[in-house]
Amino acid sequence: MMDRIIAQKLIDNYILEDLTWGDITTDLLIPKGAKAKGYLYAKADGIIAGIDVFLMVFNTFDKDIQYVKYFKDGDAVKKGDLILETYGELNSCLKAERVALNLMQRMSGIATYVRVLKNMISETKAQLTDTRKTMPGLRYFDKYAVLVGGGINHRYNLSDGVLIKDNHIKAAGGIKNALTMIKNSVSHTQKIEIEVETIHELKEALKYGADIIMLDNMTIGMMKEAVEITNGKAILEASGNINEDNILQVAKTGVDIISVGAITHSVKALDISYDL
Repeated sequence: MMDRIIAQKLIDNYILEDLTWGDITTDLLIPKGAKAKGYLYAKADGIIAGIDVFLMVFNTFDKDIQYVKYFKDGDAVKKGDLILETYGELNSCLKAERVALNLMQRMSGIATYVRVLKNMISETKAQLTDTRKTMPGLRYFDKYAVLVGGGINHRYNLSDGVLIKDNHIKAAGGIKNALTMIKNSVSHTQKIEIEVETIHELKEALKYGADIIMLDNMTIGMMKEAVEITNGKAILEASGNINEDNILQVAKTGVDIISVGAITHSVKALDISYDL
């Protein structure tokens, strides 16, 4: 699920940001050779994501740091649970802990919220997906955390999927023109998604061969009508201001996919502590 080469390159950049000219405090206070045990605790209930990322940060500083894992990504933890132990150079552990914690807390927060929403719609056919509303530099780990929580990934970036948005439609001169231009140019291996805001636009998107239709900020009634009209001829994705208050209603309309930007753009980090 995670390519370690990509993950390591990102981690190297994060460490460079935090340790541009070294760690003045640790280097002056902690002698080389000093060893310590570290304990990673959950300080709130949630879903764990990013254990291996946490350890990759530590092993970037010192490949000889040892560890014992008591949980794996996707496991539910309770406040007070010991997630893992580390043992190794104290100097390295102190330099690694903040970057490692920042990543794991964010990833676990995403996985936790995704699991909450996923559980709410578990009795329906709808799948929960993310968006490109991620913090620059963190998308790779954000999207991994979505998978850990039980969601699925939308396109990773602009180059791996066709999504014709409202501004594209305006620039192309309408839905017919936009879909025709794309279908005449895009590879046969790629599906074409288009955003619509009205039932009239939905019908036009179906007429001109959209594979996936995003129902943008539609009411529950409009979504139900869209499902009936589409009748399986395209994948329907509901999007726009969807949260725990209305996601079950949306799922019950019969849509195939529900995209929620808040699972990454407004994530609350899970409280996790690393103590020596």
